[in-house]
Amino acid sequence: MKFRIVGTTVPAIEVFFEQAGEEMITQSGGMAWMSDGISMTSDTNGGVLAGLGRMFAGESLFMARYKALRSGTTIAFASTVPGSIIPIKMRDCPNGLICQKGSFLCSQSSVNLEVTFSKKFSSGLFGGEGFILEKLSGAGTAFLEVDGDAVEKELQPGEVIKVDTGNVVAFQNGMSYEIEAVHGFKNILFGGEGLFLTRITGPGRVILQTQNIKDFAGILSRYIPNGNR
Repeated sequence: MKFRIVGTTVPAIEVFFEQAGEEMITQSGGMAWMSDGISMTSDTNGGVLAGLGRMFAGESLFMARYKALRSGTTIAFASTVPGSIIPIKMRDCPNGLICQKGSFLCSQSSVNLEVTFSKKFSSGLFGGEGFILEKLSGAGTAFLEVDGDAVEKELQPGEVIKVDTGNVVAFQNGMSYEIEAVHGFKNILFGGEGLFLTRITGPGRVILQTQNIKDFAGILSRYIPNGNR
């Protein structure tokens, strides 16, 4: 399998199947275009319970599976908001990758997508993304959808990064992940950054995004007319 990222504002990942039998999976409705010679099937990709778990993680109950019937076929998966697409080679994440809800775009069928839970109650309650996260594992390549631009950090042992919860995309499984409150009454009241920050401790890889789509949607909502005005 070969691929290329096309577009800039709302990019897509275009995959080239070099051999018959190669497969890609995505959430329902994730495909943008494809050539002739590719079959599509839908399944829960792990059973009904796995599908229900993905629903709580912001994905669809059924996953779409695209299989090349012959070599030389092409399929593309487009992002849903302005931003970036980043490829993740699972061999670089032997323990798996923990992702925020909705960040999974597509992957080779050899990549496992399952739900996982915040280990600490405070992380799930105040983390901005709830208790349920996504975990990628297995072999092959997965593609993550990023709001805005992607920024990657490689934390050293004991190194800490504090991030606005909406700007975390993913981090390696096994890294410490917790939520801490912003200190100081005036900071909470006038700081404009919310009450909590995500604290991630190394060693490991962290992927961040420059845009928080929820904040962006809140800004846009100010300019949408409604019947009360």
